[in-house]
Amino acid sequence: MENQNLILGNTISKLLDEKKYPTLRDILITMNPSDLAGIFLELKEDRIPLLFRLLPKELAAETFVEMDPDAQELLIRGFSDSELKEVIDELYIDDAVDLVEEMPANVVRRVLSQADPETRKSINELLKYPENSAGSMMTTEYVTLRPEMTVGESILRIRRTGFDKETIYTCYVTENGRLAGLLTVKDLLLAKDDDELVRDIMEENVISVTTSTDQEEVARMFAKYNFIAFPVVDNEERLVGIVTFDDAIDVMEEEATEDMELMGGMSPSEKSYRRSTVMDLFKQRIPWLLLLMISATFTGMIITSFETALAAQVALTAFIPMLMDTGGNSGSQSSVTVIRAISLGELQFRDLPWVIWKEIRTAVLCGVVLAAVCFLKIMIVDRMLLSNEGISMTVDLVVCLTLVVTVLMAKTIGAILPIGAKQLGFDPAVMSSPFLTTIVDALSLLVYFSIARALLGI
Repeated sequence: MENQNLILGNTISKLLDEKKYPTLRDILITMNPSDLAGIFLELKEDRIPLLFRLLPKELAAETFVEMDPDAQELLIRGFSDSELKEVIDELYIDDAVDLVEEMPANVVRRVLSQADPETRKSINELLKYPENSAGSMMTTEYVTLRPEMTVGESILRIRRTGFDKETIYTCYVTENGRLAGLLTVKDLLLAKDDDELVRDIMEENVISVTTSTDQEEVARMFAKYNFIAFPVVDNEERLVGIVTFDDAIDVMEEEATEDMELMGGMSPSEKSYRRSTVMDLFKQRIPWLLLLMISATFTGMIITSFETALAAQVALTAFIPMLMDTGGNSGSQSSVTVIRAISLGELQFRDLPWVIWKEIRTAVLCGVVLAAVCFLKIMIVDRMLLSNEGISMTVDLVVCLTLVVTVLMAKTIGAILPIGAKQLGFDPAVMSSPFLTTIVDALSLLVYFSIARALLGI
């Protein structure tokens, strides 16, 4: 696919150079909007407006939605008022809202000035909802029916009004503005009689979300129920919009990206890697690096405080990296597993005791196996093959006992921190690998030297 896109991009660039616009247009109208947006991403800035103007009006609007925000801004600045109005008129309301949220203030003012009054009103209403809520991602373009309508009247209504709706497959039945039920076009087409009433064939037990429902929860509900769209209601059960599955997929991608960035020790960014400048990446990463560097000084302070013990038993120093790495890896395994379970809605704060007990049992099994292998490795490789006389059976025992305790401690902490963060209103992904590793490193050293003092008398 990448090779095909590269060949196609080169072909389009060559046709642009040769000014073969009719041929170029014939190629473009056969392409998917998402593929076209990818082609635009590879073009030089001065060629983007020219290529965009070759697209038919509807295809141009669909491609515009899929384009990178930088390319969108470039086009808007180059559009005449009439061209901008044509594009905005073709956009669905939720796409128009996304556009307004991405653009600078001066561009937003121009976009809103070219939108018709009804569209402008809808955009402003959606912008009032809390960020990352169902209200902020919904569209107000959907098909509504009344309970007393017949099947024939309903089909006629869909034909007359459906051309500018985001979806016509699922229709929502309202009574005095309240959501009363839903039915699909399939239900209407397979009805026994055109005179049959909507109230007799509609589904009354409708699963809906409210305008304040978090967008991540909405995305999980799509995955759970496999719906094409979810109705969005206000506090009085009035239908105010719908969220479609394509928007839910975008949310899933955004949330997954944000979790990955947090788990990698970076601040979440709204820009893609391609759009991010060096300064953007610097600002995204340096706060965490500074925090982790400062927190790591505690590890150095612990080692310094046990200098006398290390001087008396130098062999202990060789195993510090192994113990710290094993503890960090063990904790990361638990935290990643728990964070993923939380994001899928599998775990709540009330499940904490059950999670701890499960992780303790897992940690014991892992710790015992690791300790057994470590014991043999130290005795065979370090003591016999490498002839390190400073490693005695007691030193080996200290290392192995520390390994068991460290794994147990790391897995327990790795499970507790994400759930605790979620309960306190933080993103569980914050309590992931970098942050967790720093905590476990310090604790594993304290355990190591405490056991060494007890068994070796140093």
